[in-house]
Order: sequence, then structure tokens, then C-alpha cells
Amino acid sequence: MSNLVSASYETKIPLDAGPTVTTYGELNRAYDFFNDRLFGGELPRCLITMQRHKGAYGYFSPERFGSRDGEVADEIALNPTHFSTRTVRQTLSTLVHEMCHLWQKHFGRMPRRAYHDKQWAKKMHEVGLHPSSTGAPGGKQTGQHVSHFILDDGPFARAFDEFEKLGMNELFGDRLKISESDAAKTAREKKKASKTKFTCPDCELNAWAKPDARIMCGTCEVPMEAEEAEEND
Repeated sequence: MSNLVSASYETKIPLDAGPTVTTYGELNRAYDFFNDRLFGGELPRCLITMQRHKGAYGYFSPERFGSRDGEVADEIALNPTHFSTRTVRQTLSTLVHEMCHLWQKHFGRMPRRAYHDKQWAKKMHEVGLHPSSTGAPGGKQTGQHVSHFILDDGPFARAFDEFEKLGMNELFGDRLKISESDAAKTAREKKKASKTKFTCPDCELNAWAKPDARIMCGTCEVPMEAEEAEEND
């Protein structure tokens, strides 16, 4: 085991530790555990936060935080709004999804901000998560907004089963449920269908058009990419 991780993940956080220590402590346990099992313990420590980021289950922000003495830390954020509507397995798969971004930052070639490239997608496969823009089979594996689904009997699935046996306290999540009336949902979908955002993968120029439009960037002479309907990262 790398000296970057500890065996502290073998014991869950005491219930009387309070909501802050319990929630962040359990997420830190999970980070250490999956770092050991899926990344060989090579990932450096980061700062795990909970952020309400509309449309996303989580995100990775490199070198987001720093101390007065000059130490720098990456951020992995998870959206607590979804903790009550998703399983712990799904939530921790998002943690590992973001850990793949962190791995790429330190051991690969970091693409432009928030972009999911082939190197990242390959690492996702290695840890047992299949990249997909729809979160299901058949979606695009690279692009601006890419989620994933868990591969049956893959490394993550097996590692999660092992972690689950160690025991884990419930995470404190947002009590406000995500709700939307049928009328509001229909209006939103109709509006989105009439105007979709397109982005140039090279210069990041934006344009808006119908979702089935084919737009070329006049400067870079490459096809512009349509924004996905759902953002999970």
C-alpha cells in the first residue's frame, strides 16, 4: 500500500462524531479505499467538498484550494442534493469518476477544462466504469458532459462490495427533494429542443441552434459539439 493512503478506511466513523465528521469522514474513507483498490494508492490527497451544482452529480477542480504556507490541493465535489435519490453505490461511483479526472491531472495529459477525452475514458474502463453521455449503454464516451454506468463484476463493482462489507454510515444529504411539475418539465424540454448550445472543441466558441443542426467552427474548421441534455459531471 502506498504511504499516500492509510488503513483508516477499515473502520467506519463513530456515529457520535457528529454530522460533519461523519459525512466528510466517510467520504474520505471511501477515497482512501478506492485509491488503494483501484489506483494502487498513487493518488495524492485532495479536498472533498459537497457543492450544489445544478445538473451535476459531482465535479473535479484542479488546484482549487491552497494554504497560506503554499500547499495546493485539488477539489472533488459531490452534489448532496442527489444523496437521497441515488444509492450509495451510485454516489461512490461518482467519487471514483472524479478520481479518474484527478489521476489524469497528475499522471496523464489534462485536457481543456471539463472535457472528457479518450485517455480519461480509458482509465474509467480500467476501474470498471463505462463512460456514457446518457449514463446508459450507447452514449458517447467523450465530450463536454459525460456520465457513466457501472460495469457488472468490474473492478469498481467488486471493490464496492468489499467496502460495503466494512460498513459505512449514512451520508448527510440535502433534505430538499428534486421535484418538477409535468407542465414545467414539458415547457423546459420544449424550450431546450428549440435551442441547443454548441461548442467548438478547440477554441470553445459557443453557438445556439436546433439540436439536429450541423455547425462548423469557421476559425478552427472542425464540427462544433452539441451540449448534452443532462450534465452528470
